[in-house]
Amino acid sequence: MKDGIRIINATRGCVLVSSGRIADNYWTRLRGLIGAQPLAPGEGLLISPCTSVHTHFMGFPIDVLYVNGDHEIVGIDANLAPWRFGRFYKRVRYVVELPAGTAEETGTAVGDRLETHRAPVE
Repeated sequence: MKDGIRIINATRGCVLVSSGRIADNYWTRLRGLIGAQPLAPGEGLLISPCTSVHTHFMGFPIDVLYVNGDHEIVGIDANLAPWRFGRFYKRVRYVVELPAGTAEETGTAVGDRLETHRAPVE
């Protein structure tokens, strides 16, 4: 077993990630979702520390939430296509990568606050 993550949009009262992974060292952050299968609903990746992302070598779009140290979303790249660079935001502590469309489907917006909970995964 290893640590996974559950991420809740506390502002909207909805679960964004029920079964997520954490990339928090050099190798896991470098790899990210490169070579992975498209994320299923409820899946996600929290990358920390991280201020910007790219989708090179990925075969699917993602939503990217840019989150500051107070767990407040300061930016969103919705439906970031493969082979693109995400935006750069100051004050970002970590990012959350989600299946494309998740932000819109859940009403997630800049200014929303997130809660993160570590959870064991198989």
